Amino acid sequence: MSKKVIVAGGGLAGLSAAARLAYNGYDVTLLEKAPKLGGRAITIPLKGFNFNFGAHAIYARDKSVLRRYESEIGLEVDWKDFSPSKAYYDLGSYTTLMPATLEGLYRTKILDSQNKWRFAYEVFKTMASIEKGEEGIPIGQYLEKEPPKVRDLLLTIASSNFFTNEPEKIPSPLFFQYYKRLFSTQRAVSYIGGGWQAIVESFSKIIEDHGGKIITKEKVSGIELDGNRISKIIGKETTYTADEYILCIPPKELHQLFADTPYESTFEIYRNYSSTQVVVYDVGLKERIPSPYTYVYQKEKKVFITDISYYDTTCIPEGGQLMQAIAYLNDEEAAANKANEKVADIESVYDKHFPGWRDQLVAKRISKKAVVQEIKCIHDQKLLPVKLYSLDNVYFAGDWCQGEGQLSELSFSSAYEVTNRIMNKTTAS
Repeated sequence: MSKKVIVAGGGLAGLSAAARLAYNGYDVTLLEKAPKLGGRAITIPLKGFNFNFGAHAIYARDKSVLRRYESEIGLEVDWKDFSPSKAYYDLGSYTTLMPATLEGLYRTKILDSQNKWRFAYEVFKTMASIEKGEEGIPIGQYLEKEPPKVRDLLLTIASSNFFTNEPEKIPSPLFFQYYKRLFSTQRAVSYIGGGWQAIVESFSKIIEDHGGKIITKEKVSGIELDGNRISKIIGKETTYTADEYILCIPPKELHQLFADTPYESTFEIYRNYSSTQVVVYDVGLKERIPSPYTYVYQKEKKVFITDISYYDTTCIPEGGQLMQAIAYLNDEEAAANKANEKVADIESVYDKHFPGWRDQLVAKRISKKAVVQEIKCIHDQKLLPVKLYSLDNVYFAGDWCQGEGQLSELSFSSAYEVTNRIMNKTTAS
C-alpha cells in the first residue's frame, strides 16, 4: 500500500511537492483554502490581458530546481529567456546598459575602466568561493573594503534580485551563496510563457494524472497530535489522516495551527518576522510603445519596469503591450503608508521611458502592499527549516523556508528537499 501524504496549501510549494510525490506513487491529497490554486502566484485576466500577481521571473534557470521537475516528473515550462542587451540602469542624468554580461560590463557607463576590472575580480572571487562573507556581518558592512562605486553596484544588483530597498542589510554569507550560483549561470533571468497559470496547470495535471486529489475551498483549521506526530488534520467539515504531512502555509497560520500545543512557541519567532513587500503597478496598453529596452531600473527611486509582453506574447491581445513596474517597500515605509508616493514614483518612470503610455492605457492593476516573500532575508531573520527535530512526520515548504535562491525559487527548492526526505524515509523503511 502506498504511503498517504496530506499537503496543506496549494501555492507553488504545495503544488510542486504534491506533484512530485504523486508522480512517484504516493497517495497524495492537496488541500487549498482558496477557490483557485497558486497562492500568491496567480494570473488575473482583465480586458484581454493576463496580469501575473507578482513577477514570474526565474533566476539562474539552467541551475533552477524547476529543471529537475521538468526532467523528473514531466513539468512543462515554456522558458522565455531575458535579453541582457535590452536591460538598462537609469541613473537620473543618463541611462546605461546594465552590466549583466561581460559585454554589458565593457559597454556600461556605471563604472570606469579601473572599477570594471575590480568588479570583474569580485565576480571571480565570488564564483571561486574566495569571498564567502562572515556570519553576523551584513553585506553593506562587509563591502566597505571595496571601492565605493563597486560596492554601490553590488548593492544595486542585490536590490533587484532580493526585491529590497535596503540591500545593505542582507547577511553577507547569504549574499555570496546566492551570487556564486547566479554569476555562474548561462541564463541569469528567464520568464515563463503563460505566466504562473501555466505552471499551476502543469503541476495540477501531474497530480491528477497520477491519482492525486486536489480539494479547494478547504481551510485547515486545526490538528491533532499523538506525541510528536500529527495524527490528523481538521478541515471545515472533514478530518484527514496520513502517514506524512507537508504544511505549505505561512508562519502566521502555522502559529495559529499549533496554538495550545507544546510547539506553539517554536513558530512564534517566525510569525513576528517582517516580510518582503512591494508596490506593483501593471499596465496593459492597446499598442506597443517603441523602446530600446525591455527592463529599466531607476536607481534613485528603486523602481524597475519590465516589458513582460516582449517575452511572453500570451499575456496580451494582438498588438498590445503589458508592462510590470515594481517599487520596493521597507518596513518603515509600509508602516508610514508611503505606497501612494511609490505609485507616483512608478508613474514618473513610466512617463520618462515609455512616453504616451497613458494614452494607450486599456487596463491596469495596482497592488500597494504585495508580499513577495513571507520572511525577508535581512539581519538575523532566519528562514524556517523544512523539518524540525521535535516533530516526526511533519515537513514545511514555502518561500519562508530554507532552500536555494530567493522568492519563488525558495518555494520550489524547499518542496523538492521535503519530497526527497519523504522518499528517502520510505526507502529506508
